[in-house]
Amino acid sequence: MQERRRQQRIETNEVAYIFGDGSSTCCRVVDITDHGAAVELPLSAGHSIRDRFKLMIAKDRVERSCRIIWRSGGRIGVEFAD
Repeated sequence: MQERRRQQRIETNEVAYIFGDGSSTCCRVVDITDHGAAVELPLSAGHSIRDRFKLMIAKDRVERSCRIIWRSGGRIGVEFAD
């Protein structure tokens, strides 16, 4: 498989929140770069997440606008749109 990322992602295990439509969903960021991230979702939220949303990592509380690039099972790949 051809690697299409602009940067090598850094593996992490950070609690985060997806929000933007009046509700929030707890999730986990599993890897990240300055340009995007892979996010692990709870089983109940896998296909209900909109294509664009805000993501906040609990540790630093910085909000990032995101756009979903791919979905696979309980994970999504997002591009930061900040």
